[in-house]
Amino acid sequence: MFEISAVLLFAVASVFAVKTKSAGAGAATVLFLFGFFTAGTGAYEPITNLVKSTATAVSDLAN
Repeated sequence: MFEISAVLLFAVASVFAVKTKSAGAGAATVLFLFGFFTAGTGAYEPITNLVKSTATAVSDLAN
């Protein structure tokens, strides 16, 4: 099984969003999540659970 760090994933996506000068909702979400996972704020657990459940749902759709 292949696992990747959320910080690394969002860092790469953030660099891509900045380089392509994206200004949409998707780019804003990626930048928010990168900052959030980097900072590890008090809202870490609920947002982490949301991201995990979203990732699981997307993974289940692929199966």
